[in-house]
Amino acid sequence: MSDVEIFNPDAIRPPAGTYSHVARVPADAALVVVAGQVGVAPDGMLANGFERQCAQAFANLGAALEAAGAGWSSVIQTMTFITRREDIPALREWRQQEFVRLFPDARYPPNTLLVVSGLASEEMLIEVQAIAAI
Repeated sequence: MSDVEIFNPDAIRPPAGTYSHVARVPADAALVVVAGQVGVAPDGMLANGFERQCAQAFANLGAALEAAGAGWSSVIQTMTFITRREDIPALREWRQQEFVRLFPDARYPPNTLLVVSGLASEEMLIEVQAIAAI
């Protein structure tokens, strides 16, 4: 959505990765809220390993956005939950490689990253949710 402002205030340290600090949405925008998506494929199989679960979770998120009439350019916030702190470098690497494709204008939405003690299933390593404005 072109009227969405995504920016980083000068009074805050620049982001340490592929995200921005602030997104401002016009009052007439409709919001699309997508529940957390995990590394489970449409056939119900959980991907093996963090990198594959990460890719599948983001693929699921993209499919949900598309089904709601939105897309990656409409995303105004993401929240990422991981269960192992040691997966942070792999997550950052995945985002640096893939966000160039998902956000070709480099307008990365604000993101909160949380390391949690667990997700819905013990084998799940990552969950990502998003809010979009259309």
